[in-house]
Amino acid sequence: MLKRLRSEKGFTLVEVLAVVVILGIIVAIAVPAIGNVVSQAEEGASEAEAELIENAAKQAYIAAQSDKDNHEWVFADDGSIDFTVDDLIEYNYLDVDENPGGTIMHEQGSNFTYTPASE
Repeated sequence: MLKRLRSEKGFTLVEVLAVVVILGIIVAIAVPAIGNVVSQAEEGASEAEAELIENAAKQAYIAAQSDKDNHEWVFADDGSIDFTVDDLIEYNYLDVDENPGGTIMHEQGSNFTYTPASE
């Protein structure tokens, strides 16, 4: 019986404990790294969305300069540029699944700046 107990193969409690500790250390290092990757991806997506909206605004503005009769929605009564993200979606300059909201500010020339609604 004693010979049989000595010949049995298996892990000791210390070996199992060592593996659990090592796995705990790996998880403690990996979780913050993964969280950082997710936040960077969200930030990148927000920047890409803003650039997309700004480019749609530029396209609408340039089209309005050459065809003001069909793009009267781009201009306010005083002749200044005044349109919203809703207008870009309505007039098919922006195709999105969900309206991002926010505001579009016209700068010099055909430059636009988009500010998300959450800011």
